[in-house]
Amino acid sequence: MKQTLSKFKQYFIENKFVLGLLILLLVGLNILVLTKISFIFHPLAVIIETVAAPIILAGISYYLFNPIIDFLERKGWHRGWSIGLLYLIIIGILVLVFSFVIPAVRDQIISLVKSFPGYWDQITDKFNEFSRSPIFDQIKDKLSGNMSDIMKTVSEKGTSVVNSAIDSIGNIVGTVTEVVLAIVTTPLVLFYLLKDGKKLPDFILKMLPVNGRAHTRQVLIESNHQISSYIRGQIIVSFCIGILLFIGYLIIGLPYALTLAIVAACTSIVPYLGPAIAITPALIIAIVTSPWLLLKLIVVWVLVQLLEGKFISPQIMGKTLKVHPITILFVILVAGKLFGVLGVIFAVPGYAVLKVIVTHVFIWFKRISGLYGEQPESEYAAEQKNE
Repeated sequence: MKQTLSKFKQYFIENKFVLGLLILLLVGLNILVLTKISFIFHPLAVIIETVAAPIILAGISYYLFNPIIDFLERKGWHRGWSIGLLYLIIIGILVLVFSFVIPAVRDQIISLVKSFPGYWDQITDKFNEFSRSPIFDQIKDKLSGNMSDIMKTVSEKGTSVVNSAIDSIGNIVGTVTEVVLAIVTTPLVLFYLLKDGKKLPDFILKMLPVNGRAHTRQVLIESNHQISSYIRGQIIVSFCIGILLFIGYLIIGLPYALTLAIVAACTSIVPYLGPAIAITPALIIAIVTSPWLLLKLIVVWVLVQLLEGKFISPQIMGKTLKVHPITILFVILVAGKLFGVLGVIFAVPGYAVLKVIVTHVFIWFKRISGLYGEQPESEYAAEQKNE
């Protein structure tokens, strides 16, 4: 009996691989149980959806403006007065934007809407010219067999889009209400973040066991560094891209230069995919205007991308994230598939924070498991050393 218990202890209880499998099994069972009683967490989900927008906006603004408040505090200003001065500056900038920039953008958008039928006629003419070419006849012959399936698919997709649009109309009031609440509450949340944000890590650490506080503090410090570096750097880079493109568009005489530059600056927040989205409307306008303007647009875009990639981003962003570009691209695609537009925007900083957490959890696991000790020296290496 004792021998059987000893073998059971040796092969199961003291076997770290088996224990690891048991832990994974228990985690899976917990996840399964939680999915069966997910209705219990519905109130919590509603609370998170309600407060998520102002907290996210206030958090981004905090990382953007906190260095300014810290600078003024080091110069002898009281933190409350510094925040008040910052709010006055922001209000002044918003007044200038709404007084000068918004009317200009509005006029360009109105002009674009009025000019759109002309652009559409030009596109239609180009398509009619293409339809009379031999290439179109070849394509038509290849597609003729599948034309009915294509039309059926297009009809189904169109019906689905119309139904989705009708359903979304009923949610407009709720969306407008959420936007208004976010706009009203974000300045209040930002004020208290700027005023007492430094106390938040200590408040979180007080709720944790004493033995884990030092390690958790290091995780919070590194995560804060990753998020702050990315948010500040990406916003500054996007602002520089918008200014450079606006100057370039003015030089080449591209219509609606201010609106297209603002669109490019906003979409450039998303790495890699943003620039591809930003150039699309500019390309359409350049194509229907003249081939010469299209060539000049491509030159301007290439120059701006070279400046951004070789000088602006390395100086502002540096190598803070230490994430391979291919990894960033895959992360953006997956996050967009899972969480939509918000997933695309917050994919990179979210991945950076997750990478910090996983790295520290792995370090902790290596320390307590003993599975990652020094690799024993092979017989071949020992013979080579002896020789």
